[in-house]
Amino acid sequence: MEALLDRWSRSVADAHAGLRRLPDSKVRVRPAPGKWSVKEIIGHLIDSATNNHRRFVLAQLEEGLTFPGYAQDEWVSRQRYQDSAWPALATLWSDYNEHLIHVVRAIPGAVLTRPRANHTLDQIAWRPVPRDQPATLAYLIDDYVEHLDHHLGQVRHLMALSD
Repeated sequence: MEALLDRWSRSVADAHAGLRRLPDSKVRVRPAPGKWSVKEIIGHLIDSATNNHRRFVLAQLEEGLTFPGYAQDEWVSRQRYQDSAWPALATLWSDYNEHLIHVVRAIPGAVLTRPRANHTLDQIAWRPVPRDQPATLAYLIDDYVEHLDHHLGQVRHLMALSD
């Protein structure tokens, strides 16, 4: 888990350094109708952090890994990330992830690796786990980081297109 936490921390720090230098005029451009801008992608990552923060804490208190999903597009549109102040939005995302890293560092190893037969990772995980296979909190955390890295890759791609 330590290697994942170190990679996660570096990824957030590196991305934040680049994001905060971007002008609002670039981060608000939507690449196509129905596609998110960089601001909206970062907003989505804040929503993901929010939902997973709750999951990471509850997984320490409950036997299973059963959590509701959320309407991602609706969360992004209703919070109007497109109208949010930049780079404060990027800083909020970075700070929230640093807090999540702190939270995860405090989770005992036995809790991270305990197999949980009862889970909803077949529905909520970025890389789903079949319902008939046990899942672990460590997997959910790794899945969160992979999802984050995927979206940061989208951001890098969008920024390369706008250069």
